Order: sequence, then C-alpha cells, then structure tokens
Amino acid sequence: MTDANRPESPGSEHNQPVAPDLWAQAAPKNEATPPAPPPPSGPWEREVLEKLVLATVAEQRAARRWRIFWRLLWLALMGAVAWAVFTRDFTDVAKSSPHTAVIDIKGEIAADAQASADAVVTSLRSAFEDSEAQAVVLLVNSPGGSPVQAGIINDEIFRLRKKYDKPVYAVVEESCASAAYYIASAADAIYVDKASIVGSIGVLMDGFGFTGTMEKLGVERRLLTAGENKGFLDPFSPMSPEQRAVALKMLEQIHQQFIAVVKKGRGDRLKITPDTFSGLFWTGQQAVDMGLADGLGSLDYVAREIVKAEDIVDYTQRDNVAERLARRFGAAFGEAVFRSLRTLPGLR
Repeated sequence: MTDANRPESPGSEHNQPVAPDLWAQAAPKNEATPPAPPPPSGPWEREVLEKLVLATVAEQRAARRWRIFWRLLWLALMGAVAWAVFTRDFTDVAKSSPHTAVIDIKGEIAADAQASADAVVTSLRSAFEDSEAQAVVLLVNSPGGSPVQAGIINDEIFRLRKKYDKPVYAVVEESCASAAYYIASAADAIYVDKASIVGSIGVLMDGFGFTGTMEKLGVERRLLTAGENKGFLDPFSPMSPEQRAVALKMLEQIHQQFIAVVKKGRGDRLKITPDTFSGLFWTGQQAVDMGLADGLGSLDYVAREIVKAEDIVDYTQRDNVAERLARRFGAAFGEAVFRSLRTLPGLR
C-alpha cells in the first residue's frame, strides 16, 4: 500500500487541526440564572436605618412624657380640690386685730345666685360675731333681683345691728338698683361714686304674649285647668281685665312694702319728690342730693375715714373650688380622674 492510500493515523504528523465549530460557539448556552445580589450595605443605607430607629425611640419617649404629664396634672388638680375642701372651714382670715369687715353683694339677687339671702346672711352673721370687726361694709354692685331675697337680707341687717350694736355701711360701685337698694337702705349710711346708678324703687312683672302670633300661624292653644285663674299669666292665653287688675294690685302691694323699707332706713334724710318712688334711677351725685345716699366715697375711704380701721377683711361666703368643679364637670370629672389614676404604677 502506498503512502497515498494509507489512512492517516490520529497521531500522525500529517494530521491537521480541526477547524472550530463557529455555529456551536454562537449558540446560547443553557446555564442557570445567577442568584440576586445581596442588598446594598453601604454607609448611606446604615445612616437611614439609624435615623429611623432614633425617630421611633424619640416618638416613644415623647408619648411617655405626655402620659406622665397628664397624670401629674390630674394629681395636682385633685390635690387642689382636696386642699380647697379641707381648708374651707379652717382658713385664717387675719381677724386677730381691729379691721373693717366687707361683704360683697354683686350680680343678681336671687335664690340660686352668689348674692342669695342664704349666702349674704351667713356672711353677715360671721362678720357681726367677730369682736374685732369694727363695722360691716356692704360692697354693692347689683342691678337688683328678688324682693323676697332682698327682704330677708334687709330684716337680718336690722336684727344684727340691734343685737351687736355695730354700724353697717353700704358702698356702691357701678349700680345699686331695685332689690339692691332695698338691701342698702338698711345700712346706717350709703356711700356712692358720683357716677354710680342708684334707685329704681319700683316693682315689675314682665313676660310675653303670643296669642296674636299663634292665630296667624293657625296654632291652637289647648290649656286645661281646674280653677278659672289657674292659667293666670300664661303667655299663650289672653289676659282678662280681671287678671290684669289682680296682677297690678299685687305689684302695688309689694311696691308699698319697698317704699316702707326705704322710708324706715333713710328716715328724715330722704327728700321725697313725685319721682322718688316712681322706678326712676339717678347718678350717685343726684342720689346724694335726693337723700338716697349720704356721700361720695369708696371702700377704702369708708374703712379709713369713717370706720377708722384701714385693714379690710372679706367675709363674703363664696363657693370653693371643689363645689364649682363638681357643678361644672359632675360625675364625668371624677370618673376621668379615677381612670387616669388607675394607669399609674401601683394603683391598679
């Protein structure tokens, strides 16, 4: 066999390298998708995380501080209430030396007001019973009110003046009208400011009548009574001439009582004119000229120049903090306090 016909052996030096398969190299390889890289952990990521943690901690601390604040506030409030309750009857009013006792008569004179007969009479008795009180001054600033309440106070002033032989003065601030003057007339002397409003010695009964309005609206009033005058002064029923006469007679009787009290208190100092008891009111200067007042003067003036005891002690009976809070907040206040206290450690 010739060399030309002999097959080439793999290891023959005449073997040539096989050409690379370009198509195979160009074909895509079926390799598995590499896993996702881990989250970045650079410096800015750590800074953001630290800020979030610090903000959460700060918020928790702020919430805790507010809770502590509100608990302490409730405790302080309860302490103030307890102090007001337990010290009301034991407060030292500096009565150990000669002084002028003052009692406020302010606002409406009514049974449920600060200037009620119960409150004023209690204050009067405390002032008169104190041997160091050289005189009692009624500090008046009131437009008037109930003649019944004023009458009770007036009678008690006369009784206490006689029992303790202690002078009583009235000092008028802005106004002393109607029932307020009813009370002031019991004083030994009345002092006013030149611009005070004084007088209004009269009686009124006011209301509204809606009968014409109801007829225009087609509204029928259905009032059933046992007794022909039981619906007297009903605003939805017409007033008969007989009922009007009864009302006027009653007002006139109360007016005469008022006039008698003023005459008793003022005596010969009163310069009666047709207008004195007409319900008009006057300035303080006019009241002095008419004998409704004795002179111009303030509380300090009366204490210093008339009573000769410059120290002033307030005997006015007032609602304490606990009573005001109880009326304003009622049971809800106590319930809220109890719930707040229960959240404190050791009070569960």
